[in-house]
Amino acid sequence: MYAWIWRKLPYGTSGKIAGSLLITGVLVAVLWFAVFPWVEPIVFSDEVQVGDDYGTSTQNDPLGGDGTPAPTDEHAIPYDTQSNNPEPTAS
Repeated sequence: MYAWIWRKLPYGTSGKIAGSLLITGVLVAVLWFAVFPWVEPIVFSDEVQVGDDYGTSTQNDPLGGDGTPAPTDEHAIPYDTQSNNPEPTAS
């Protein structure tokens, strides 16, 4: 398909490059301004929930459970540093 388009574009190599860029720009504009806005209501990519609605724990939440800053030491790390660092096992 791309070879067919390349052969059909006029005016030598420079014209073919300019035509290819023009076709690419038109395709990107059609996708950006027509297709993506039409598809956006169908694809629920912006419905992200972060919080306790899905059973996550607020134990290490720097804001506490009620949204107010939890009292912490000035240099304390507000999350568990061992949860993703399991002890090595003998294999």
